[in-house]
Amino acid sequence: MKRVMVTGGAGFIGSHLCEKLIKENYEVLCIDNYFTGSRKNLSELIDKPAFEAMRHDITFPLYVETDQIYNLACPASPIHYQSDPVQTTKTSVHGSINMLGLAKRTNARILQASTSEVYGDPQVHPQIETYQGNVNPIGPRACYDEGKRCAETLFFDYYRQHNLIIKIGRIFNTFGPRMLPNDGRVVSNFIVQALTGKPISIYGDGSHTRSFCYVSDTVEALFLLMMSKNNFTGPVNIGNPSELSILELAELIIRKTKSSSKITHEKIPVDDPTRRKPDISLAKTKLGWSPKVDLEEGIEKTIKYFKAIL
Repeated sequence: MKRVMVTGGAGFIGSHLCEKLIKENYEVLCIDNYFTGSRKNLSELIDKPAFEAMRHDITFPLYVETDQIYNLACPASPIHYQSDPVQTTKTSVHGSINMLGLAKRTNARILQASTSEVYGDPQVHPQIETYQGNVNPIGPRACYDEGKRCAETLFFDYYRQHNLIIKIGRIFNTFGPRMLPNDGRVVSNFIVQALTGKPISIYGDGSHTRSFCYVSDTVEALFLLMMSKNNFTGPVNIGNPSELSILELAELIIRKTKSSSKITHEKIPVDDPTRRKPDISLAKTKLGWSPKVDLEEGIEKTIKYFKAIL
């Protein structure tokens, strides 16, 4: 039985990934410091003999034995990553150094959960993996964007210098059950506001676009990426190329929740990307992957989850 370690395994995407790996008959070690992750997310797994959860912050070294490492640890919503920007950068940079060191020692293959934020506010649309991005290195979002860019640098340096088997997946906006209701991300924000009858707050005029991928599709792509040939490093875009405006998303959620909430407009945050849409040709070719869950179906499942926890 292969041993797999998932950092950030009690988080939103990480907990779904842990479930997928247990179903695929792996022995799973979940590492999390529970800053944004939660033991509740692991409730289906805790009593399974092949699953183990460990409280640990990856900015400190870790000495365990493993065959594969999925490095997902890092707060991913602006509210959380901007609350302690220095720690956010440390998680991406020191965390990557520690996990790459562990992979080198144990001869494990290692996957970095990178992000579409490495493209910043893109001037190329849709975004392809060869695009080098447009990131403000000194803005309030830089702790996350530049931290993740530096992590990619470290992964490729370990690959070139130490012949590690590395995989880099650039995850675009992902949504679904176990998103935190207070994380400030647009899907969870809108659903919580709609269900509680509060005004739905759109930053700017609502013309900004995003592409939303349901969590089960994102997890499947990460799994296929880890399983891909040794010489395929990525980076590879993981996301749903169906793009819509934030205003269209708000209207969809109002319709699906049958909410009486009205839409209000607020000032747009600094360095907020105006457009987001992945080109997933590489994922289709190399991984045989494309998203299966459409936006409406995913939103319905997510609304059901939030109704149960609010």
